[in-house]
Amino acid sequence: MPSFSPVALWQTGVLSPEPISEHDQLFLWIALSLGVLGLIAAFFFARSVLGSDSGSPEMRRISEAIRQGAEAFMKRQYSTIALIAIGLAIILYIGYRISPLTAPDANRVVISFLIGAACSALSGQTGMWVSIRANIRTAAAARTSLGKALQLALHGGAVTGLVVVGLSLLGVGTLFLAFGGLHDPRHAPYQLVGFGFGASLVALFAQLGGGIYTKAADVGADLVGKVEAGIPEDDPRNPAVIADLVGDNVGDCAGRGADIFESTAAENVGAMILGAALYPVFGLKGILFPLIVQAINVVASIIGVSTVHSGEDEDPMHALNRGYYVTTLLALAGFAAAIYFMLGARWWLLGSGICGIATSFLFVRITEYYTETRFRPVRNIAIASTTGPATNIIQGIAVGMETPAIPVVVICAALLLSYWFGVRGLADVTSINAYAKGIYGTAIATMGMLSSAAYILAMDTFGPITDNAGGIIEMSDQPESVREKTDKLDAAGNTTKALTKGYAIGSASLAAFLLFSAYLATIHDIVAQRVAAAGGTLSPAWTFSNVNLASVPVFAGALLGAMLTYLFSSLAIKAVGRAAQTVIEDVHAQFKENPGIMQGTSHPDYGRCVRIVTTAALKEMVLPGILAVGMPLAVGLIFRYFGSEYNPTNFADHPAINGHPVNLSGAEAVAALLMVGTISGILLAMLMNNGGGAWDNAKKYIETGAHGGKRSEAHKAAVVGDTVGDPFKDTAGPSLHVLIKLLATVTLVLAPLFL
Repeated sequence: MPSFSPVALWQTGVLSPEPISEHDQLFLWIALSLGVLGLIAAFFFARSVLGSDSGSPEMRRISEAIRQGAEAFMKRQYSTIALIAIGLAIILYIGYRISPLTAPDANRVVISFLIGAACSALSGQTGMWVSIRANIRTAAAARTSLGKALQLALHGGAVTGLVVVGLSLLGVGTLFLAFGGLHDPRHAPYQLVGFGFGASLVALFAQLGGGIYTKAADVGADLVGKVEAGIPEDDPRNPAVIADLVGDNVGDCAGRGADIFESTAAENVGAMILGAALYPVFGLKGILFPLIVQAINVVASIIGVSTVHSGEDEDPMHALNRGYYVTTLLALAGFAAAIYFMLGARWWLLGSGICGIATSFLFVRITEYYTETRFRPVRNIAIASTTGPATNIIQGIAVGMETPAIPVVVICAALLLSYWFGVRGLADVTSINAYAKGIYGTAIATMGMLSSAAYILAMDTFGPITDNAGGIIEMSDQPESVREKTDKLDAAGNTTKALTKGYAIGSASLAAFLLFSAYLATIHDIVAQRVAAAGGTLSPAWTFSNVNLASVPVFAGALLGAMLTYLFSSLAIKAVGRAAQTVIEDVHAQFKENPGIMQGTSHPDYGRCVRIVTTAALKEMVLPGILAVGMPLAVGLIFRYFGSEYNPTNFADHPAINGHPVNLSGAEAVAALLMVGTISGILLAMLMNNGGGAWDNAKKYIETGAHGGKRSEAHKAAVVGDTVGDPFKDTAGPSLHVLIKLLATVTLVLAPLFL
């Protein structure tokens, strides 16, 4: 099979590049301008939130405690991440400088890595800064209007969504421009891989650290408060309640923001690399197409958020869903326009984009089925709770194991259909093989899935904002009628958080395949460069798109990739368990030291719990994070020393330097680790996300009065199940989304070291 690599195509003289016109360059300026528009819109949404009523003095006191705890944790967390990022930047620079072939790119790859990390950190920090101020405004608005509270919470979430997509667009676009993309567009995308790696690194630690924090506090607060003391979830007598509310922000706001930032950044870079492979077909427009799709995302999401309005008696989810449908339809219309103006009106390629948009919609609906209280899976867990915690856990695990089935079928259908649409869309191009055409189709599907990312992230951040608002209302002893309004918003927020986790894993699945294809193309290009540098010629029949599982290093790499996802998840879950133990011990100690807490005559020391969880989370996030980065690097460096005797391949068309076959064992072992680790991680993340969400909502369903309601034996069993599901759905599961993409970006940026 001929390679789809741009280097191979230019070297064989099959295709000749087209000159860059000023009209084509205009698309880059459009993308950058709309990225700026996204940040401006985020500013106005933030201003509208911050200008609203901030409630009573007691409400502000509680909100201030949440703000201080969240900002203290984020400051310490990002200081730790910065040190790790600087250390990796040094290693990356040295690794690139060692080889004369990669040395010219060392500075640019490291610069893009650091800028990617900085943009990811800034997007998470900015979104959380607004969300911890939107909670009090949402709570205050709920005293008079449910519709106003809904708008404020969504506008607060929109700040995160628009900042994430805007910074991703500006970061990639500006670096492409700075690295000479308008003069040498075929080479510039390869120098952007560091941006995706930096974004992935920060996302992993932000999601992991925030996830450990939020679930350690939540588990500790639930087990002592609900099960032992029999007090409500956000009761001010619980010493861990502020830490729990802080956790909603650092885990669900900052962590998820960094996750989606990584998705958009990695997708942009990977699709631009594949666009470079088709440069002779589309020219610069094919490379810039991913940026224009993200720019359309910004505009569609701004309009979608602005259209959300709700009546006082309306289910908030109905209003949020209407905004999602508006955003999706506008994104589809914009996608069609981009196909027309940039890809030569090849409407079969629009079919690939529709596959991605449909996959996004189906993942949201499938997740809703497995996690909503009105459907069979959650109700079966609730029924199982009537006979105790053991049957609750058995049923919850069974539901979790069932959940990957339908999503996997959807992913397979999306990949196969989008590949076929890609082949049909480029059928008139005879100089590019079918594989290259199909892979570009899957890249367009990934763009389609991420074309509503800003609105999806706004819905996700809506969840912790409304959760915090409900806690503030309860802790400040507001009337029951106000609590009923925030309960409606909180219920909608729980749903949006679950739905966006499904969306995130779906986008991670498609993005991972896109990045895997980019990795194969990159390895081919590196081999071609090294053969050419030695005075040889690479056979046009050779391709790196076939990785042989019969090769022992490849099979070993595949096993290590599958193992990594389980070991990583184990470390994350155990980290939550250990941190939760410290919380429980502190709550017990405070109840013992100060009997007036339970009597309501004195306040607990909330800050003590916050400090304990902060220290524990930062300590526990380091080992799994280092494992995720270190495993592919170690496999690539170690396996590159396994000789050709381990490879069963016929070397007739194998690339050779001075008569000796190029040793591909390291690159092939890493390819196997990447692909099998991705497959294993996707399945495990679905199990954890949906299983944990089902456990959570089974508890909430019982709290509505089913099976005895609150404080019944069924409720106590459901709380136990929920605490098991908490680290699944909010720590290990979301962190696996990031791990999947981190594996892809780290292998892409470190590819030269594996040969």
